Amino acid sequence: MLYDKDIREPLFDFLEEKYGKIRIIEEKQMGRSRADVVMVMPEAVCGIEIKSDADTYARLERQVKDYDRYFDYNYIVAGTSHAIHVEEHVPDWWGIITVELENGRVDFYVLREAKENPKVDWKKKLSILWRPELSHIQELNQMPKYRQKSKDFVIDKILLKVPQEDLCRQVSEELFERDYNEIETLIRAYQGKKKRLQRKR
Repeated sequence: MLYDKDIREPLFDFLEEKYGKIRIIEEKQMGRSRADVVMVMPEAVCGIEIKSDADTYARLERQVKDYDRYFDYNYIVAGTSHAIHVEEHVPDWWGIITVELENGRVDFYVLREAKENPKVDWKKKLSILWRPELSHIQELNQMPKYRQKSKDFVIDKILLKVPQEDLCRQVSEELFERDYNEIETLIRAYQGKKKRLQRKR
């Protein structure tokens, strides 16, 4: 029997070999669910749900809805015990990767390639970005800073201004460049500028 912890590292190696330039972000909150893996590619963001042999389908229906709101593509990685029935539990546009232990080695097989997700909600996708990252996208597209406005307001303005094709690439670039060690400093600096502006008013 393969558990989640047995699958992750070999899966990341498999994905890197298959897709080339990627960045893996683990355990990302999305709505009421948590994405096991977010795979950032140069022009798309892909959600990956791992269902090991120890897991059940109990929460999958809700998880599928959340994944579909946030990501351009989605995959389910299913252990051997789920391989026969997994197709019944995910939409047609979801990719399916099966995983099994073969000769002491964790082996992956792409049962079905993911198709473009028709249900992605761009407001939700952009909400994955931190405010300084959104600010950088505004700067790249010569947009006003809107420092006094909410994150939702800024996202709406970006969606009105930036063509989707450009935005796909820019969102991925921000996630590729994301530095978890630096983010506290970045957010503090951003909030400091916002407070200074408020005091001037």
